[in-house]
Order: sequence, then structure tokens, then C-alpha cells
Amino acid sequence: MTTDQLYSEIKRKGTMLCVGLDTDWNKVPDSVKAGRSVGEAILEFNRRIIDSTAPYCVAFKPNLAFYECLGAEGMTILGKTVEHIRLNHPGQFIIADAKRGDIGNTARMYAKSYFETFDFDAVTLAPYMGTDTVTPFLEYPGRFAIVVALSSNPSSSDFQTVEGNGKPLYRTVIEKMIGISTPENMMFVVGATKADKLKEIRGFCPDNFFLVPGVGAQGGSAEEVISAGSNAKGGLLINSSRGVIYASGGEDFAEAAAKAAALTARC
Repeated sequence: MTTDQLYSEIKRKGTMLCVGLDTDWNKVPDSVKAGRSVGEAILEFNRRIIDSTAPYCVAFKPNLAFYECLGAEGMTILGKTVEHIRLNHPGQFIIADAKRGDIGNTARMYAKSYFETFDFDAVTLAPYMGTDTVTPFLEYPGRFAIVVALSSNPSSSDFQTVEGNGKPLYRTVIEKMIGISTPENMMFVVGATKADKLKEIRGFCPDNFFLVPGVGAQGGSAEEVISAGSNAKGGLLINSSRGVIYASGGEDFAEAAAKAAALTARC
């Protein structure tokens, strides 16, 4: 998917919402678990969440930790989840929330895994080891590296805001990444709980999409994010996970998720 196609979907649907598929067995409703194995229940939950929220979002983001913890079965669920989105909601942008950060052949194999084997549009990356962690992901036309710049967790200040050469590390990361990429293959993670920083970052990074976690359960405001972080076309994917997919723990979970999605990140 190109940025123009993503901008078009945002405009068509009037939303910047990305639904995070952080599917936790312990939070899957009993009505879904009944008569199903763990894998079957999680896949059924995902399918119903996807189908109910797809009209109100432009992206889905499976968090790989919730699938990897299930071993080989989890990888099967992940593949079938992506396949379900591709077959039934082909306009959706699909992000692998993996936060990988290795180099050399390992980075190339990660890129092959997410872009070829699983057919994701984008993957989140941690750039601590340098540009070598990112460059293999930039070799796939129509796919995106999403580099963590300023995250929403409280301890992000341990490293990300530490200053060197007169500027914070997150700015150094963004500027270095801009130098090796284009807005057609690079996005950045900027947390919603850092809304005061969004306007500043948009000032020196006008063209790239931002993936913004932290809305909803983590306390971030979608309205503040849109006001502070939008560029001329929008340029935001605002993620909500728990606030949407666990809007209800009852039999009406899919309907409740749709209602929550419809009210989140409207633009």
C-alpha cells in the first residue's frame, strides 16, 4: 500500500484509527471459548473483532507477543488473522507490532518473514543498533519500516529524551532515519501520552506518517493527538487496543468493539 492509498482510505472513512489486536486468552469472552481450543477461540475472537471494526478503522496491528507466546499454534493464528483481513477487508493497512532490532542476515530474515511469509504492510522496529537494523526493511516497495522514536511508556525518558549535541535522542533517531528513507517506506512511533511533543516533532518531520499508541487505556487523547500531530493530509495512525477490543467481555463484545471504534480517532 502507498501513502496516497492510505491517505485516501483515511479521507473516505473519516478516521485515523488503527485497531491493535493484542488478543489475550484470559480476556477472550467465555461465549467464544466454549467448545473451542485456545487457538480456535483466539482466531474466532480476532475474526469477529476485525469484521465488526473494519468499517471504522484503516489499519489493524497484531502485537506479536500475544501470538509468539502460544508457540507454533500462535504463528498459525497470526497467519490466519492476516489472511482473514486480506480476503475480507483488502483496503486495510496491516502492521506487525514486533519491535525487532537486529542487523545483517538476521534483519533480512525478519524482513522476509513479515513482508513475504506473513504479508504485512509494515513492521515496528527498535533502532538502538543503528541504521543497519532498518535498511533491509526499506528494500520492499510498498512496505514500511515503523521506527520507534518516542514511545508512550513512563520510562521512555531513560533514553529517548536524553540530550546529545543539543537535541534529544528521539530527534537524532528521526533525522537519521529520514536520511536513509522516504515517506513512502518510513513511519515513526510517537506516543499519544507525549502529545506535547507531537507538534514539535511534526515541525521537523512534516511528511512521514506517525503511528501513535497510548490512546484509550493508557490515557492518551485522540483529539489532542489529531490537533498536535496532523500534517496537511492527516499523516496519523492512532492505535487503540484494549479500549476497542475489550469494550465488553460479554456476548456483545463484537458490537461493543464496533461502537468504541466508531467513536475513536474520527477526523
